[in-house]
Amino acid sequence: MLNIGIRFNKKDFEYDVYSLVKAFYPQGQVQMYYEDEENSQEYQVLLLVTYSDQEICLEIQKEGTRVFYRQTAVEYGKDRKETKNVLKRLVYEALCEITGHTLPWGNLTGIRPTKIPTKLLEEGWKNVDIAEYLRNTYGVSKEKTALAVAIANREKAVLEQLDYEKGYSLYVGIPFCPSICLYCSFGSHPLERWKKRVDEYLDALCRELSFIAEAMKGRSLNTVYIGGGTPTTLEPEQLRRLLGHIRDTFDFSQVKEYTVEAGRPDSITLEKLQVIREFPVTRISVNPQTMNQKTLDIIGRKHTVEDTVEIFRLARELGFDNINMDLIIGLPGEGKEEVEHTLREIRKLHPDSLTIHSLALKRATRLNLFKDQYREMSFENSQEIMEMTQECARDMGLNPYYLYRQKNIAGNFENVGYAEVDKEGIYNILIMEEKQTILAAGAGASTKFVFQHGERIERVENVKDVNQYIERLDEMLERKRAGIAAYLE
Repeated sequence: MLNIGIRFNKKDFEYDVYSLVKAFYPQGQVQMYYEDEENSQEYQVLLLVTYSDQEICLEIQKEGTRVFYRQTAVEYGKDRKETKNVLKRLVYEALCEITGHTLPWGNLTGIRPTKIPTKLLEEGWKNVDIAEYLRNTYGVSKEKTALAVAIANREKAVLEQLDYEKGYSLYVGIPFCPSICLYCSFGSHPLERWKKRVDEYLDALCRELSFIAEAMKGRSLNTVYIGGGTPTTLEPEQLRRLLGHIRDTFDFSQVKEYTVEAGRPDSITLEKLQVIREFPVTRISVNPQTMNQKTLDIIGRKHTVEDTVEIFRLARELGFDNINMDLIIGLPGEGKEEVEHTLREIRKLHPDSLTIHSLALKRATRLNLFKDQYREMSFENSQEIMEMTQECARDMGLNPYYLYRQKNIAGNFENVGYAEVDKEGIYNILIMEEKQTILAAGAGASTKFVFQHGERIERVENVKDVNQYIERLDEMLERKRAGIAAYLE
């Protein structure tokens, strides 16, 4: 494993430099330190970042030999945004030079790259000028520039139909799953262990939902999203109880979208789908992740490829006309051929929307914790594979409508949602662009208050552990009460 050091002369912009270095050296061990600290560690690659009032200096050494040196003028401290952009361009160009590689998103390290073109569109910029700005300022590739600008325009068109600043959205979290997938980093609880507490959890959840409905009575509810975990781990009567409580508690007169993330095929039954059809749910997900049985077995999914096909067709027969499917690119052992097979099978089903995730190896996942066991397996992603997924979506009449990125994402790529016209996931756009306040209920749920047209975001977090959520609900309601009061002022 490559040992990489980053030395700063002062504490500033450390994360931005670290993120770029990790993007170029995803398998490297990266350590940051400051020049006034003692450090006898020997590094195969060492970056020396020096700030002064009028410039930033970057030196890179490999095995103790200088391979890059440049000083770039900037009025350090006067304009932090410009200083950061200059620093990131400098580091990015240096790493491109010494590695011989570029990154598809250039020096952009944030998880919401479409926020930049979206903001420029709102300021009246033309598409061609936005594209030039993305390429020149951030080094974004032509392909990703075109994707970001196209998505920004589509998001704008969708949101123009919604008075999102005067309304709010609701997220409802069900933290239980049939089993924990190898790549999962969410706060999911295996149903087998928690089955006896599900009804108590619903008691607390319904109480929190009632509180939110009362506190937000003066605002219009625009979208509802029930996610997890896996919402369809609930038994039919439990599911009916939850959906019934939401229907009876909230005013649905302004709701534009109501999603239930049915998710894993091994949790979905005919009876549960029939229960969902009793309520004004407009959109569901049936998520295979892959259509290769060998991979499903490796990652811990307890369903078969045939189960996915059967459940999808059953949902269609029951009248669900807006079904999303999630796929993950970069799963262990999957390369171009495996992805091609998955895409062929998805074409046959023809979902209304398709979300393509690039695998992100987060610290908390079993895949990362026990990575030595999977050392022999490939984790492949490439521009060619991403273009295959884009072509598949286009062939089905689906166009990109939202995008986000994650830390440690395979190939430094992105997650993209594709959808038919009028089948876009409005909630997905709202949460990624941080355009609207989202009240979140349930264990591990994060409420996000949006102030000043998105210039300021404040969060109120619920505890992740189900036991703690049930026992400490009053404490969380008080935090929400304070957050809502400040938001409605």
